[in-house]
Amino acid sequence: MARSEIDYGGMMHRAMQGLIANVLEDVARNGLPGEHHFFITFDTREDGVEMADWLRDRYPEEMTIVIQHWFDNLTVDDEGFTITLNFGNSPEPLRIPFDALRTFVDPSVEFGLRFETQDSEDDDEDEADEDFAGEDGDDDHSPDDGPPGGGEVVQLDRWRK
Repeated sequence: MARSEIDYGGMMHRAMQGLIANVLEDVARNGLPGEHHFFITFDTREDGVEMADWLRDRYPEEMTIVIQHWFDNLTVDDEGFTITLNFGNSPEPLRIPFDALRTFVDPSVEFGLRFETQDSEDDDEDEADEDFAGEDGDDDHSPDDGPPGGGEVVQLDRWRK
């Protein structure tokens, strides 16, 4: 069966997931270099997300984690990653599939990616936009605040003809 078009949106989505996987694999092997740290927002309802019941109750739809000063047991595979993070002096393991990711931001270098979801097949928007967010100096970030920002969202639609 012949394809009617090239799925650039899906290909970009998978490529961006691969980039995040490569970054996390490097951090798992070598730790976080310099001032790098990550804000990762994910959909807690996505199949394959594993987290403590009390965290799921607190974040029933979306959660942002910060990978910075303390984390443990970071492992990456083809489908996602696992990590143990500290929540109020309570270490909790998380399993986050790459398909659950909504944003990945490294404010130390003003780099970010935003994964858009498609609720219907008729939706013409790309699944993936690039989002460049800057550091705003907020060290008291809580998981439900979302990543620090102020950057511009660059829509891929600008270059479509």
